Amino acid sequence: MGNATSSAISKEILEDLKLSTKFTEMEICQWYENFQKQCPTGRISPEEFEEIYTRFFPEADAKSYARHVFRSFDTNDDGTLDFKEYIIALHMTSSGKTTRKLEWAFSLFDVDKNGYINKSEVKEICQAIFKLIPEEEQKMLPGDENTPEKRANKLWAYFDKKDNERLAEGEFIKGVIENENAMRLIQYEPLKQ
Repeated sequence: MGNATSSAISKEILEDLKLSTKFTEMEICQWYENFQKQCPTGRISPEEFEEIYTRFFPEADAKSYARHVFRSFDTNDDGTLDFKEYIIALHMTSSGKTTRKLEWAFSLFDVDKNGYINKSEVKEICQAIFKLIPEEEQKMLPGDENTPEKRANKLWAYFDKKDNERLAEGEFIKGVIENENAMRLIQYEPLKQ
């Protein structure tokens, strides 16, 4: 690696991120450099995070989804993301269907952070996900999931809960793992061109 400057990433964080993500040392160091440039303070604000996210979804309105993603990764609730929280966010939102990813998905849906998901939280996230879907694609969605409400109802139905009941993390993860469709509904995967 190049000459170590004071802004070089700490060994500890590097090792930690190599263990908890699928990224290589080079990728992490590259991101760290960009991170330093974009965020000289070493912290990302919700607004900056929204901007980064919007670049991933140029066709859509990613703001409200980005805000939920931000909340779910701001693990120490200080209103900013540090580099480590940021890389884990990138990893979680882009990697395969692992239990870790579902644990993250649970925290995304747990809007009030009380450890449970209720149906109105599912609706809220489904609305945010819906805004990510370009209008052309929305038109192609099946009839039972072509509005945020329908998507939320369809998703909620997989968990065998009444509308006024709530869902614990284990139940959420189990329900999603057992239903391919639920896995698809909790996220937005852009159509492969």
